[in-house]
Amino acid sequence: MSNEEIEKFFDKQQVKDGQQVKIEFKKRNTIYGIFIAGNDYADLKAKNFWRIVTSINFDAWKRSKDVNLAKIFNGSEFSRLVVKDI
Repeated sequence: MSNEEIEKFFDKQQVKDGQQVKIEFKKRNTIYGIFIAGNDYADLKAKNFWRIVTSINFDAWKRSKDVNLAKIFNGSEFSRLVVKDI
């Protein structure tokens, strides 16, 4: 997916703060996570890279807000995004 498609997804879906997104990849297993807007968000987004805290680290991130718990993924590897039901 392009960064424009990913931005369009967030504009249309109105993902709530802390709500997880199901991220399907072209060549990897599906993950659940939240997209993080850190200090470098604009730079990463311009290059179609996204900082994501996966569901494994979600509870620790909620407590600490430690950006180091996130991983950076290339948006061109995404095939589909779906908001996870609460």
